Amino acid sequence: MLAEIFLIVIVFYLLYRFVFNFLVPVIKTTRHVRQQFRNMQEGMGEQSGWQQQGFGGQQREDEGRQQAASGKQQRHSSTKGAADDYIEFEEIK
Repeated sequence: MLAEIFLIVIVFYLLYRFVFNFLVPVIKTTRHVRQQFRNMQEGMGEQSGWQQQGFGGQQREDEGRQQAASGKQQRHSSTKGAADDYIEFEEIK
């Protein structure tokens, strides 16, 4: 009889620890992550709405400039030879 009560107490204790040390934090974290994901989606929706209304024109121009600059760098780096590795300079006194 005493062993059964002891076993039941241990089972309830382990169940209590499982629920409050594992399940509750997992549920809280899941809710938090879902809320952050919703906020991020809403922010992206607002940003795309601004771009569709014409407020994102400056951003598109900047992206175009960055792509053009990276294309020039790739072409320049591919045409470099071993002779271009040395840069001459004058010593200033």
